[in-house]
Amino acid sequence: MTGQRVMVEVEGRRLGLTNLEKVLYPKAGFTKRDVIDYYAKIAPLMLPHLRKRPTTFRRYPEGVAAEPFFEKDVARHAPDWVRVARIVSRRDDEINAYPLIDDLPTLVWAANLAALELHVPQWMVGPKDAKRNPDLLVFDLDPGAPATIVECCRVACLLRERLTADGLDVYAKTSGSKGLQLYCAIRTRRPEATSEYAKALAEELAAEHRDLIVAVMAKAIRPGKVFIDWSQNNPAKTTVAPYSLRGREQPTVSTPVTWDEVEACRRVADLTFTSDDVLDRAEEYGDLFALGNRAALPRVR
Repeated sequence: MTGQRVMVEVEGRRLGLTNLEKVLYPKAGFTKRDVIDYYAKIAPLMLPHLRKRPTTFRRYPEGVAAEPFFEKDVARHAPDWVRVARIVSRRDDEINAYPLIDDLPTLVWAANLAALELHVPQWMVGPKDAKRNPDLLVFDLDPGAPATIVECCRVACLLRERLTADGLDVYAKTSGSKGLQLYCAIRTRRPEATSEYAKALAEELAAEHRDLIVAVMAKAIRPGKVFIDWSQNNPAKTTVAPYSLRGREQPTVSTPVTWDEVEACRRVADLTFTSDDVLDRAEEYGDLFALGNRAALPRVR
């Protein structure tokens, strides 16, 4: 019965799980029970990428065929053991109690809310919920149809060459939707420095590869090209977390991939992974997104 409530204990925390048989991905027959099961199994790899990062939920209580909603403030309904970061919004000075998914019980609690997608910023919180300076640099590669993730992979290789020349290690993951995302672990003393560097690099590559790359959001110039979205480095923005499900027709996942896979990509299917695929990959590869040493963010040339 969809309305049944099941009490479980997860690492010493009591949780009430509801509507476990509710189908959230109709075309795949993927239920809320499957969502919770996936997140519980992927937790050892996923949690290090969520810890200390204020998380925004994208919730699909009626499944992916219905309208989702974003949730930042969980103060009204979070159990008292869920750790939150109270952060003032720059836009309206409102204080939001963002969940911090630091452990398995909190991740299972989020999954039970049908928070299929988990989005995090490129910075962590410190003492007294203070925002630390960014520790990640991200490039979100977004294809304009008829371009696909295949073209994103071509751009990713160009970006990797340029970033490596600047002394950065580069890691790739699918967005779980249409595109590809590149990350570097960095150190910087200014919150705005990552956006400045990413914008300069995106504009440089767009000027060198006008047939393939754009660095501005205007949709009129994007068909058949890849938009390097450097603005995701804005401290007010978030990107989908590694290993997060996406609210697509199938339970696809934002999946870390190897550079061999990026270079070999010739079809969209080559880099499309569902939750089952990701669990198999986790057993085979471990965490392909285990970021290495943080390098100083290069100066803008």
